[in-house]
This record gives sequence, C-alpha cells and structure tokens, in this order.
Amino acid sequence: MNRKVIVGGVGMGKFTKPSDKQPYELMGRNAVQLALEDAGVELADIQQAYASYVYGDSACGQKVINELGMPGFPIFNVNNNCSSGSSAIYLARQAVESDLVDCALAFGFEQMQAGALGSHWDDRTSPAKETFEALMQVSPTNELDAPPAAIMFGLAGAEYMETYDAKPDLFAKVAVKSRTHAARNPHAVFTAPITQADVEGAQVVFGGYLTRLMCCPPTCGAAAAVFVSEDFARRKGLRSDVLIAGQGMATDTEVIYERTVNAVGRDNTVRAAKDAYEQAGLGPEQLDVVELHDCFTPNEVITYESLGLCGEGQAARFVEDGDNTYGGRLVVNPSGGLMSKGHPIGATGLAQCFELVTQLRGEAGSRQVENARVALQHNIGVPGAAVVTIYRKT
Repeated sequence: MNRKVIVGGVGMGKFTKPSDKQPYELMGRNAVQLALEDAGVELADIQQAYASYVYGDSACGQKVINELGMPGFPIFNVNNNCSSGSSAIYLARQAVESDLVDCALAFGFEQMQAGALGSHWDDRTSPAKETFEALMQVSPTNELDAPPAAIMFGLAGAEYMETYDAKPDLFAKVAVKSRTHAARNPHAVFTAPITQADVEGAQVVFGGYLTRLMCCPPTCGAAAAVFVSEDFARRKGLRSDVLIAGQGMATDTEVIYERTVNAVGRDNTVRAAKDAYEQAGLGPEQLDVVELHDCFTPNEVITYESLGLCGEGQAARFVEDGDNTYGGRLVVNPSGGLMSKGHPIGATGLAQCFELVTQLRGEAGSRQVENARVALQHNIGVPGAAVVTIYRKT
C-alpha cells in the first residue's frame, strides 16, 4: 500500500426480482448518484470510473454514466464473473493508491433474467472449461442436468461433508441465519423468515442434499462507491472515516485439480486473504463484521475456514456456537448475503462494500454490528478471481 485510499461515499438501490427489474442504465444511474451525494462530490470530480457487469453489451458502463451527463473521463468496463464488483473496486483502489488519480468511481449493476445462470455463448469455448475438467477429475458425477453453478458448489459441499464428517443441516442452518439477518435490511429482496425444516424440505437441486433454499436466486440491482485520496478528502472537506486497509486478489493455479473446493475458489481465497491481512497488519481475530460470497450456503461454510474465521473442519462448531451472528465472535453477512439480499452479479461486490462502510460508520440501524471497526469483504468468481478487501474505521 502507498497512499491511503478513503471510501468517500457509497450508494445502493433496493435489489429486486427479475420480474420487477428496472433498465440497467436507470438502476446504475441511481446508485452512482447516491454514491456521489454520499461522498459530497460532483460527477466532474471523478477522474476514472470502473463499471462492473456480466450480462450486457460492451460499453454498458458508458451508457450508465451518460444518464448523468457526458463528462469525458476514462470509463473501463469490468467483467470478471461474480467477482466483477470487487475487481472494479480493486482497480479504483489501485488508481488512487498509485497517485494516478485522486477520485475514482466503481459501480456495478445487473439486469438479470429469471432462472439459473447459464452461458450466452455456446458457440465457443467456455471459460469454465478447466474448472469442469478439474471437478470431473476429482469428483466425477453423472448428475449433469443440474445448473452448472449448482454442480460446482454442490460437489464442493459434498467433498466438505465427506472430509469433515459434516451433515447437510450445517448448510441449512446457515441459510436460516442469512434470512434472519436480511429481515433487518431494507435493500434485501428475500426477508420472510424461514426455518431449518423449510430449507431441508425445499426442492433438491443437486447431490441429494443441496436444496433450492441453499442457492441464491437471480436478482437485479446496482451499487456504487467513490474512492478518494486522503489529500483530496482534506481539500474538499469530505468525510474520511473509512479506508481500505488491505486488499488481495488471486486467480486459479494448478491446485484446482487437487481438491474440489479449490476448483470453486478456496485456494484463491486463502491467498487473497493472506495478502489482505498482511497489508492491513491485521488478522482474522480482529474482524468485527464480514460480508462473504455465499452464492450457495456450502460456499459460506467453506469460506469461514478459508478466511481463517475458524479452524479447518471447525465450521460446524462455529455455526453451532453462533459465532457467525449477533452476540457471537463476529457477524457474517449482516445484509443477508447473496442468499437473501440478492446477487445481481455485477453489483454484488459494490453492495458488499456499501454494507460494510455503512456498518463501520455506525449507520446500519437495526442490523448494526456493535462497535464495528474492522470489516472484511470476500467476493469470488468461478472462474474469475477471489478478491478480499479489509476496511478499517479511522
């Protein structure tokens, strides 16, 4: 890390079901406007912008900004699968930290369709080719009619259960916790209470255990954040109470062929987290609040251990003791996470940033984590990247 990078402002609209969606350019525009207002800056103050989305034509980022004006600054469109939002944050942070710019914008949006995720480009080689090769080599299955993401994370959850003698009720308990948290979040899509019996009794999607209520649904939405240098914040009289203390990013290595959990991002998460902790000079024991990538509840369980929130094979005890929720050691996904808040892919990383900055400012209302001072964000794409960001209250 060189210059300190301040999170000057954040903005987010309520996520919605695909049937209730707005056009992407309007969702994106509204989120950017909210972030600018929160930061106390004008569009003309932005020197570079990074637009995150997956499902859309090239240069959708330009269209979103054009809804606010045509300022002429560089706009980069970022597609890194489900880690796109945090990848945009990573680039904006780099630009400010390196003294290239003083004020950068990262924003993400997604106008998704109903139903399970799939490829729109079946006439060419899939970027997930190596991922599925690794999965079929380590955990061969004939159950290939399920959605691809459910196969990937379902196999990872099965490997976790076999390795550590865990039971599917672990994943159901995590789903209940996430929905309970979402009930306090006005930006979340799914807020109605659910029980462990509801989760376990829902339609099975894969592997005889992974049910629909252990899988995040497609949603639409947008979020944005403004990142500024310490000098810029001082000159402009902006608030500077939250900064990026450390950030790490990692992509696949050959170890995806060794374990199923590595094929869905475990090793990437471990390496990215190591970099982020070292840069921040902090460890997992100092975290107060975490927003992690729970696209499927087995991935939340796997990620507890990848981030060092608990020991290897100790996730069941971590959940049973309530150390992932209010009153426990830390709070994981106070927003409700992807499972209940929603997962509009390009917006997800920015929405995590919004939640954590809101928590560190002490402005989260009924979902506020008491005395939150250090927060961690975890966002993955498969294939894509794992990005771990640590925020600290100044």
